[in-house]
Amino acid sequence: MAQQKLYAGAKLREIRTRLGLTQKNFAEKLGVSLPYLNQMENNRRPVSAGVVLSLAQEFGVDVTELSSGDSERVVLDMREALADPVFSVNPPPLADVRLTASNAPILAHAFLSLHRAYRQSQERLASLDEALGRDGSSVQPSPWEEVRDFFHYCDNYLDAIDRAAEGFSTQNSTPDDLEDGAIAHLARRGITAEIQEDAPLRSYNAESGKLIMSSRASAATRRFQLLHQIALTTQNELLEATLDLARFKSDESRAIAKIGLANYFAGAALLPYRRFLTAAQETRHDLEMLADMFGASIEQVAHRLSTMQRPQSRGVPFFFVRVDQAGTITKRHSATRLQFPRFGGACPLWNVHQAFETPGRFLRQLAETPDGVRYFCLARDVSKPGGSFAAPVRRYAIGLGCEIAHADKLVYIDDLDHMNPAAYAPIGISCRICERRDCHQRSVPPLERRLLVDHTRRDILPYQIE
Repeated sequence: MAQQKLYAGAKLREIRTRLGLTQKNFAEKLGVSLPYLNQMENNRRPVSAGVVLSLAQEFGVDVTELSSGDSERVVLDMREALADPVFSVNPPPLADVRLTASNAPILAHAFLSLHRAYRQSQERLASLDEALGRDGSSVQPSPWEEVRDFFHYCDNYLDAIDRAAEGFSTQNSTPDDLEDGAIAHLARRGITAEIQEDAPLRSYNAESGKLIMSSRASAATRRFQLLHQIALTTQNELLEATLDLARFKSDESRAIAKIGLANYFAGAALLPYRRFLTAAQETRHDLEMLADMFGASIEQVAHRLSTMQRPQSRGVPFFFVRVDQAGTITKRHSATRLQFPRFGGACPLWNVHQAFETPGRFLRQLAETPDGVRYFCLARDVSKPGGSFAAPVRRYAIGLGCEIAHADKLVYIDDLDHMNPAAYAPIGISCRICERRDCHQRSVPPLERRLLVDHTRRDILPYQIE
């Protein structure tokens, strides 16, 4: 198979600007001509192996910065947005979308923000329930979606917060040590932690200095909530500085993001980067063993695995997703080329939907997306009981996976016939951008293909895709 050419013009310009070099000086240090550098920065020529080597040796650049992961993520988000019927007359070809994402990423993000605002205005008009006159006539971006996109495009890894959480956990070698250390740390600040029945998961009263947690919550959940309070109490300046850099558009977005940042700290403290990475490699990413070792839940472990993207110390690039019983994606992140739809549910052929049918079991799947990339997918339900007969049960399913090139690092792959092309199930991202012609679960036609309708013939679909 021919090696994929690396076009990284925007990233090259970013590195040069960061180093404070002119194009001429940068070209000299890379050992290339000025015209050649100019062509690479404008994506008219791919980045050569010699330039990659020079970047690493001359400037100490982490060459993984040049990967097209973020560009591909933007391409998929733009394709999904362009699948909206409003663009159905003359949708731009995929080559133009890729060129925009790589050469003009700021413009691409602006387009996505504009489309999101359009979708929200359409949804408000369609519902008509007090939409007229609410909050004036301007359409504001959804705070929840703005925060989701913030984590999405920073690759769900926040280095300063991650390292601060790891520093807090350095002297705590066991889950009990970590919990006791968190309680003692809060006590030194005048905060008393208590466990009570019929209490919310976490409730903090600044005046009384009491942190109350529910006795019905699992030990892993209580530990996580303790660390969340540690983040709010001891790392507030760091959280606020991160929020300042993010420049959210509304106070609501900033408030939601602060919860997300505190949650990130809690997860990173519960599962500190270097210790967790070593344990994950030694157990071959056995989720149950890792959960037991660190006193965490299966979901916490799976989510943490998808954040292990520290430069010079990266883990396996995983995707992670959580869906509810309606198929709605409630959490999503991908450090792989596989992305998830921003609107609607995930592909019904994906095994994460079957996890509800087999509670308490891991489901494994070999899958291939329309672009020919193959993945290993792991799914399991994560039902959360309410603690009493009358309390509702929250039911979710989580999916975790990686590209098949990394699957040998997972214990779950050993007895699967992953060398057999016929073992891979066809999955997609969203029906509107999926080009499979014979999918029996297709809900709507692909936008970028013409349809042929034959009244004398009926197959799986009532039309043929050209």
